[in-house]
Amino acid sequence: MTLPVLYSFRRCPYAMRARLAIMVSGTMCELREVKLSAKPDSLIAASPKATVPVLILPDGTVIDQSLDIMHWSLGRNDPRWWLTRTDADLIATSDGPFKHDLDRYKYPHRHDSDAMAHRESGLAFLHQLDARLATHGQLCGQEQGLADMAIMPFVRQFAATDAAWFAAQTLPHVHEWLAGHLASALFAAVMVRYAPWQPGDAPTIFGAATIGV
Repeated sequence: MTLPVLYSFRRCPYAMRARLAIMVSGTMCELREVKLSAKPDSLIAASPKATVPVLILPDGTVIDQSLDIMHWSLGRNDPRWWLTRTDADLIATSDGPFKHDLDRYKYPHRHDSDAMAHRESGLAFLHQLDARLATHGQLCGQEQGLADMAIMPFVRQFAATDAAWFAAQTLPHVHEWLAGHLASALFAAVMVRYAPWQPGDAPTIFGAATIGV
């Protein structure tokens, strides 16, 4: 049986959310961990933008946007009903203005930016999330959904930029929400370390059946 091929990078938040959806959907694929400083030619040939994640289906179809991979995976099988708990506008705000602030907070020298100004701007979004989480504990209800899994990897990256500062912020619901996701068996399963893929390597099979999620 030919499996889909997923090019991924463990710490990339876009790739992270794609892996979360693939894992929870029960989809099996061949995982190819990418070393960003030495991207394989096959990745570039499949998607000239050469950023992860990229999913290549057995029929040759290429899906190279993380949200599209999430929707494709959950469209096949959505055992936890993630698709019923989403908010396109909230995800767009996370992917747009919040990601803009995150990059310029985390990498000020790369962007010639005022890191503290972007930290404060990003913090304003986190306060919006905190108010929303105060109601039910997750972004779209009492159970985790697509919105949580699409946004959480970016909040994780923001939090890790200065963990002591983040821990001191008055964001009780965000802190609890993030800690719960990071402590989950699902998150642990998608964060297993793999060596960078090289042509000729034996396939690395990725999916719930291989780890028991």
